[in-house]
Amino acid sequence: MFNSLSDRLTATFKNLRGKGRLTEADVDATVREIRRALLDADVAVPVVREFTGRVRERALGAEVNAALNPGQQIVKIVNEELVEILGGETRRIRLAKTGPTIIMLAGLQGAGKTTLAGKLAKWLKAQGHSPILVAADLQRPNAVTQLQVVGQRAGVPVFAPHPGATSELEHPAGDPVAVARQGVEDARQKLHDVVIVDTAGRLGVDADMMEQARQIRRAIVPNEVLFVIDSMIGQDAVNTAMAFDEGVNFTGIVLSKLDGDARGGAALSVASVTGKPVMFASTGESLDDFELFHPDRMASRILDMGDVLTLIEQAEKSWDKDEAARMAKKFADQEDFTLDDFLAQMQQIRNMGSMKKMLMMMPGAQNIRQQLEQFDEREIDRVEAIVRSMTPHERVAPKIINGSRRARIAKGSGVHVSEVNGLLERFAQAQKMMKKMAQGGGMPGMPGMPGMGAGGGASKGAKNAPKKKARSGNPAKAAQELRDAEARRASAAKALPTGAAFGQQGGDFDPSELNLPKGFDKFLGK
Repeated sequence: MFNSLSDRLTATFKNLRGKGRLTEADVDATVREIRRALLDADVAVPVVREFTGRVRERALGAEVNAALNPGQQIVKIVNEELVEILGGETRRIRLAKTGPTIIMLAGLQGAGKTTLAGKLAKWLKAQGHSPILVAADLQRPNAVTQLQVVGQRAGVPVFAPHPGATSELEHPAGDPVAVARQGVEDARQKLHDVVIVDTAGRLGVDADMMEQARQIRRAIVPNEVLFVIDSMIGQDAVNTAMAFDEGVNFTGIVLSKLDGDARGGAALSVASVTGKPVMFASTGESLDDFELFHPDRMASRILDMGDVLTLIEQAEKSWDKDEAARMAKKFADQEDFTLDDFLAQMQQIRNMGSMKKMLMMMPGAQNIRQQLEQFDEREIDRVEAIVRSMTPHERVAPKIINGSRRARIAKGSGVHVSEVNGLLERFAQAQKMMKKMAQGGGMPGMPGMPGMGAGGGASKGAKNAPKKKARSGNPAKAAQELRDAEARRASAAKALPTGAAFGQQGGDFDPSELNLPKGFDKFLGK
């Protein structure tokens, strides 16, 4: 959603690299580029004006002038101000002290309220709650049926006493206000602790729709009124949000369709204009594509700093602890890493969700966004098919897989023999790496690690390890050898790369200077 804005801001900050101090002209030029980037992303003009004003004031203040790295300090200021316009801090649902917690959804038709009701219900169910959905949208054709289908997929019951309209011309049967009230009462009787009421929407803000929403609000007295807004709506998002805030006084905002390719900056303006926090974000079509909105993490994504915390949370939620313990024991016992283990690890990764989304949460992912967009999610399925086409003995001892076996495996998995060859080559490299990690206690090829690569001690069984030259018995010759060694160390120290950090003096980081795996420089975009 925010790729264009992220690219513009990242390009702007690159111009600050290597500057020991920032002049007023530098600050003005940077603020001007930030203003253009925000306006191009459809952020509301008042929000842009206030945002850039605060950035300029702080950038010209003492906090930058006293900084060792002013360019990096500008990035810090922009990050903090982005967090502010996104709501400041994470806001969670306020649960009722007694009785069920009542959540009312409001918004325009097409914003995704009905689907989001199922996502929210499933998310709450995973948190240990017992939610129920109430179908109070009787105007939109087949809205009740859609909510029932969504509820079934989410594994959540739906209260729907009336079928609602089945066509645009049909007058809906039943009173939405009465349905909402009855749904809350039904939840109390059946001991559900959360009630999610799906209300009607229109193609535009109108008096009838707003009056109906007000009546439902007065009838059920919700603990939370969530305004669902389409992130792709454009500049009209601010006007719509203000109209709903005046009409139903919502307590929080949910951004839907955040995975779209529109500019989406108007969605950033809603929290700042209304003063209400963004609480949730819908990031895809699946019921699992739903997450709590963290302003600081979203700001980090926009500035291409990554969102490692969300990545860790997803891993903790989906990672099999028993499998992780089994692999840890295998490393401790220095057992061979087999294709069965490889397959189990691939399945663990797939359980975490979309690989593209996970990789885009890594810092610096915008630099390789084009490669990530071309990534085929089905590659993991092909790998699994290849491994499952092998016999149990072949998975444990892949060295026995000769040409005829490879042809059989390729035919059984529906791939070319070259893909089988490629997988076996990658597995052999992974197996060697795992063996070195188990034996040496560190990552292979990384400087300074015990028994691994340059800078660390050689492993016990290392071949081709340079033997230490014995010192001469002649005192004068020994002293000369010592001086020569000191000169070589000083020369090597001067040759070490500098300027890897953002805003430091010096050249850019060159991955060829490290002992990295073959082809890893392409992954780094070098």
